Amino acid sequence: MSPELKLRPIEPRDDAAVAAVIRKVMPEFGASGPGFAIHDPEVNGMSTAYARPGCAYWVVEDETGRVLGGGGIAPLEGGESGVCELRKMYFLPEVRGRGVGERLLRQCLAFAREAGYSTCYLETLEGMKQAQKLYQRLGFQPLCAPMGATGHFGCDRWYALELR
Repeated sequence: MSPELKLRPIEPRDDAAVAAVIRKVMPEFGASGPGFAIHDPEVNGMSTAYARPGCAYWVVEDETGRVLGGGGIAPLEGGESGVCELRKMYFLPEVRGRGVGERLLRQCLAFAREAGYSTCYLETLEGMKQAQKLYQRLGFQPLCAPMGATGHFGCDRWYALELR
C-alpha cells in the first residue's frame, strides 16, 4: 500500500464518506438494485453498525484525510456460531491496484482470528474479477451456494476461508 495512504478504524465523522464510496462503487459493478448491500440500513451509519462486539470496520484515507474506501468484519447474519463475514469492502477507482485491498483484507482476517471466528465468508459478483483473484490468492475457496441469511440475493459468487 502506498505510504501516503492510511488504514484506520472507522469513526462517526467517516459515515457520510463511506456511504458515498459504497453508493458510487457498487453501481459500477451492476450492484444497485434489490438484493445488494447498497440498500442495507447500516450504510448510513457504518461506525455505529461496526461498534458492536465481534465487529470492526476500517477506512482507507489519503494524506488529506479523504476516505477512499473501506471494509470490515461482522458475524454472518443467520450463520452458524464462529462464522464471520467480510463486509462492504469497496474502493474508489483511484486506489485500486495499489495493494490497498490486500492490506485491508489481511487486517480484517487478523481481526477475525483474534475475535475467535473459525470461518470467514464473503459474497461478491462474477464481474468483480480482481477481487476474486485476491480472495483466492489469500486462500478463500469458492462455494456452490450462499451461507447465512444476508438478504443479498443479487450476489452470484460466494467464498469461505477457514481461519484456524
